[in-house]
Amino acid sequence: MPSNPRILVIDDDENIRTVFRMNLESRGYTVETASNGEEAIRKAGERPYQLALIDIKLPDIEGTELLKVLAKVAPTMKRMIVTGFPTLQNAIKAVNQGADMYVLKPVRMEDLFRKVEELLESHRDEAEYGEKKVEEYIEAKARELSMINKSKVM
Repeated sequence: MPSNPRILVIDDDENIRTVFRMNLESRGYTVETASNGEEAIRKAGERPYQLALIDIKLPDIEGTELLKVLAKVAPTMKRMIVTGFPTLQNAIKAVNQGADMYVLKPVRMEDLFRKVEELLESHRDEAEYGEKKVEEYIEAKARELSMINKSKVM
């Protein structure tokens, strides 16, 4: 994982993108932005991000639908819905479509930082777990091959 986690901020409001980007960058994160779903999908396919902050109302796609697409394009990326249009229906749909977190606008920056770090920590834990499992698999296969080779020699 990169030393500075990469975050993609997806919102049609330029002011929100700018405020989120500047505040997150001040905390050491590498931040890119997208103003719509199409741009977000393209960027997520071009480079890895550990986290996406997704507005629920985008000009070309609902944020809840974008969750599904991003889950396919970047399956390990954490996804946080950040919305100024909270409804129970949106919250349920967001969770069902793979949102890792659902946050209401306006959001205090300290609260956002805490939630971002929580998701990034989860991403790090999952990446470490995955690496450990791959190492265990490789070691088991190496032992298995060693046993096969020894039996052939005998």
